Amino acid sequence: MIRFYRHALKYWFIFAFLPAVKKKRSIWLLCFIAFCLSFYSGQTVPSLTAIKTDEKIVVDGLLEEQIWQRSEKTGRFWQSFPFDTSLAKSRTEAMVSYDGAYLYIAAICYDSIPGKFVIQSLKRDFSYPVSDAFAVSIDPFSDMQNGFSFGVNPYGVQREGLIALGGGQGVTTNWDNKWYSAVKREPGKWTVEMAIPFKTLRFKDQLKQWRINFSRNDLKQNENSSWVKVPRQFNIATLAFTGFLNFEAEPPAKNGPNVSFIPYAIARFNQDFVNKTEPKLEANAGLDTKVVLSSALNLDVTLNPDFSQVEVDRQITNLTRFSLFFPEQRQFFLENSDLFERFGFRQIRPFFSRRIGLENGNIIPIIAGARLSGKPGKNWRIGVMDVQTAETNLNFTPVYAQNYFVGAVQRNVFKRSNIAFIAVNRQQLDNGGLSGTNYNRVMGLDYNLSSNDNRWNGKAFFHHSFSNSKNENAFTHASWLNYSSPTFQAEWNHEYVDKNFNAETGFTPRIFQTNRFGQVIRNSYWRLEPSARYYYYPKKSIINKMGPLVYMDYYANANLKSTDALVQGTYGLYFTNTAYIGADYQNYYTQLIYPTDVTFTGQKVLLDSAHYYYEAGRLTLKSDQRKLLILNAVGSYGSYFNGEKLSGSLEASLRIQPYAIISVSYTRDEIRMPYLNKKVNLDLISPRVELSLSRSLFITTFWQYNSQIKNINFNGRLQWRFKPMSDLFIVYSDNYDNADFSVKNRAIVAKFVYWFGV
Repeated sequence: MIRFYRHALKYWFIFAFLPAVKKKRSIWLLCFIAFCLSFYSGQTVPSLTAIKTDEKIVVDGLLEEQIWQRSEKTGRFWQSFPFDTSLAKSRTEAMVSYDGAYLYIAAICYDSIPGKFVIQSLKRDFSYPVSDAFAVSIDPFSDMQNGFSFGVNPYGVQREGLIALGGGQGVTTNWDNKWYSAVKREPGKWTVEMAIPFKTLRFKDQLKQWRINFSRNDLKQNENSSWVKVPRQFNIATLAFTGFLNFEAEPPAKNGPNVSFIPYAIARFNQDFVNKTEPKLEANAGLDTKVVLSSALNLDVTLNPDFSQVEVDRQITNLTRFSLFFPEQRQFFLENSDLFERFGFRQIRPFFSRRIGLENGNIIPIIAGARLSGKPGKNWRIGVMDVQTAETNLNFTPVYAQNYFVGAVQRNVFKRSNIAFIAVNRQQLDNGGLSGTNYNRVMGLDYNLSSNDNRWNGKAFFHHSFSNSKNENAFTHASWLNYSSPTFQAEWNHEYVDKNFNAETGFTPRIFQTNRFGQVIRNSYWRLEPSARYYYYPKKSIINKMGPLVYMDYYANANLKSTDALVQGTYGLYFTNTAYIGADYQNYYTQLIYPTDVTFTGQKVLLDSAHYYYEAGRLTLKSDQRKLLILNAVGSYGSYFNGEKLSGSLEASLRIQPYAIISVSYTRDEIRMPYLNKKVNLDLISPRVELSLSRSLFITTFWQYNSQIKNINFNGRLQWRFKPMSDLFIVYSDNYDNADFSVKNRAIVAKFVYWFGV
């Protein structure tokens, strides 16, 4: 009976939506209709005047300057959480001023509840949702699509980031730049003063009206609020909900040269005990340069960059048949990264910057790179990047030099939507120069939809690859449409990737599968992913909202025959104190095309290729995220192919605020298969200690025990930020065999980075 309902639901989704998938015109028509239906937004847009000043402003948090006495103050803030229909309980006032060099922002955050603030640590780029904070979202082009976020907590710790895609997915805090702030804590309030250099921002010259919003997270009050009302279902940084910032006199303009030089020097000592190599001491140096060509256009140039990671990727137990995605962390690729990286979907990327300079975790030397990005006009964004790698050897295998070129252009259409084009080229360099046969290219067109009120969001794209062979039907296309209201959310997604689509500088793991002989085989696939969710908001209850979710993830081959399917039902309870309880029922279907090791442990006995139906139940528990001790747990049990699987994870975190966070996470998977003599246990244990000795000196240590890859890793990192954007890192790492604790490799790295501008 369960299988009957699963098949009924599956085929209802397929027959309901497949006509739109098979006809490309229907995809575009669907997005266009959604946009037209949601064009109207009835919210009144508030405004604030920025007063120009010649007064010298000392950024000390005291707000003693005359300009703050005569500046226009914002009105009362609106709640976004726990409700979005009333004024905020915590009173907050914000003001804006400017001169020829800086945008000044001041705020008074009244604090009516005694007790300690909720602070994670003194480390930069703290997480806004779990910390008391004041933040500002700035849209200097007034297009409600891209902007900047700057925030501080009551201890003066800074947080800055980029806002892309209208802010619906939050703030990307990997981006760093120079700005100044100070906080003064007093009984009953804390005051904020910010000075953001116009050289740090990218904006249109002589534009008299920007968009802006201010937000306040008061976790003692358990309230998130903002100056411009943001509906509770959206991220507080969503640029659809911003007011006007009017400049009283001459608007900001480019003021003189804006060039930053960022040299680095690095020394590395390492030893490989597995291959019994002699210890090696290596040294390197390079230079990054940022040149602001206009107030909105930026040129990044790098010479002999160091792309080694000073922070190790967090390991994950992989129980899928495909590669995992790890985000980019390298500084050169981060500014305006959405212009290059947000084409396609998460699992269908025409460009993925981690393909450059990295090969299966090994570093490929990069000779130089240049990147031009920004907005030459209000409705246009452009990005051009070229990176040249050097010829090298990996494990005694020659690796030829490669040239990577990426070009992207984006044009705003309607109010908050855009059309974007990308071209990616990888071309090998051999003894004769650029190879005429060893190349890979991808060209693609994306349409990104966002309605005025942000209730409708979507995307449709078509990409094609070009190589020296198999260019016929080497394409991918997809569509996504989301509707979101406070009580109802619905989502539709389709994907198709042809087996000849070849994005070598991208990320498309699903088309690759390995047969019993270890050969990688390409397979075309369709994916359909609809979902619907309903929220109910109880009155006068400890529960803020609750409701069901129905979700489906369906894969089929090129002939539309099912290969994988998941039908999931979830019911969640979201408590006002930020705790959560959720229960899931999951029903799976998997067709194994080749005999496969589904325990992912290298077992010699493989599961036969066949059709498998299995199911599981899952329970998720999260405690109050504002407390000093936080516990999160997930447990699931059910059938697994022709066996059983019990999975669980536990994460505990203790804050000794604001100086330390001590945490440990433990994940365990127990797999029982009839063809194995005993169950398979996969364990991943990760203790972590983060110390904030001050706002400029940090020590982070963590261990990772991973039984799946039979490895124990230790990593310790000291960071000293001796001046803004200038750091000294000292990193020590060890890798051990988890069976006998023998050392695999060991390294210590010292890296010095200095930022100075002209």
